[in-house]
Amino acid sequence: MAAELHVELVAADRSVWSGEATLVVARTTSGDIGVMPGHQPLLGVLESGPVTIRTSDGATVVAAVHGGFISFADDKLSLLAEIAELADEIDVQRAERALERAKSDTDAASERRAEVRLRAVAVR
Repeated sequence: MAAELHVELVAADRSVWSGEATLVVARTTSGDIGVMPGHQPLLGVLESGPVTIRTSDGATVVAAVHGGFISFADDKLSLLAEIAELADEIDVQRAERALERAKSDTDAASERRAEVRLRAVAVR
């Protein structure tokens, strides 16, 4: 059996995903980071961006994450996000409308959130 790490992706309002994985890729303030079993302990600040989880059974889970923290020790990875949603949960048309509205309102934060949601769907 391949080495695994236990992953918990939690948003402020709910547990988004939990399970065993072989690789997690996330965007931090220091750049993109890939975490595999046996990785050195880390604590970092998450940037808005897609998080990709390669599960132990070979499936891929993608989530749009907007800020938070990443912590890894003893093959346990915690992603504590301000806002997070699985790519499968994202309503593409709603995200496209939100992007257009944010562009016309020159709301940079809302524009970034909509773009991340659409990128997460595209990665999936």
